[in-house]
Amino acid sequence: MRILFLGDVMGRSGRRAITDRLAALKASLKADFTIVNGENASGGMGLTAAHAKLLLDAGADCLTLGDHAFDQKDMLSFIDTEPRVLRPLNYAREAPGRGFRVFSDARGRKVLVLQALGQVFMKRPFDDPFSAVDAVLRAHPPGGMVQAAVLDIHAEATSEKMAMGHYCDGRASLVVGTHTHVPTADTQILPRGTAYQSDAGMCGDYDSVIGMDKAEPMRRFLTGMGRDRFTPAEGEATLSGVLVTTDDRTGLATAVEALRDGGRLVPTHGIKG
Repeated sequence: MRILFLGDVMGRSGRRAITDRLAALKASLKADFTIVNGENASGGMGLTAAHAKLLLDAGADCLTLGDHAFDQKDMLSFIDTEPRVLRPLNYAREAPGRGFRVFSDARGRKVLVLQALGQVFMKRPFDDPFSAVDAVLRAHPPGGMVQAAVLDIHAEATSEKMAMGHYCDGRASLVVGTHTHVPTADTQILPRGTAYQSDAGMCGDYDSVIGMDKAEPMRRFLTGMGRDRFTPAEGEATLSGVLVTTDDRTGLATAVEALRDGGRLVPTHGIKG
């Protein structure tokens, strides 16, 4: 199975790139299943119901969120009506929605998708992500209950993400980090067969400060004072993510590659016309 994972969609630029280019990218990559992190798709903070529908209609099979899961208030009710949108597993127990779900690709193969929030350097305390992930993976062994399993670890610290990758090695097809908006160069298959990358990067304008228009972040760094709100940069987005190929019998990775398409970053994959 070929699974495409795209990192945090950032504002209008990221949404536009998904709607304009995702279908062609999926066709070029021959992707069987596509997961998109929609954490920052609405003004850089959260995801509205309307924008969730837009990303799903564009070809995402599943949307993951993150620490800004409910910044847009209509997501509080929408997430219970749309099973393709997942919030973090270790969010507050009273939170609506679910942190994992088993999906099917076009051939009926089962794909487990789950998301967890890291604890290190995050502004709010969340439940232990390791025990939350462990319980789900034990109940859905790849190659048994499901043909593939993908974990989106939404965290600040690369050390925590790496620890999660090794913790899940041999039990997941792909462990990929989100949240920092900067694609890392450590794409690999771990010793027991789990594909890993510390951060997928963002789907947004990289002529920016992690997706935000440069002026206000730079002003705050230089003066220590804020004047305006952060607003997403509006230039052409780079679609950043990971493509993993899995063995249906074992659920483990047989190949993985980083993906950067369009925009300012040097491409790691181009659509072949």
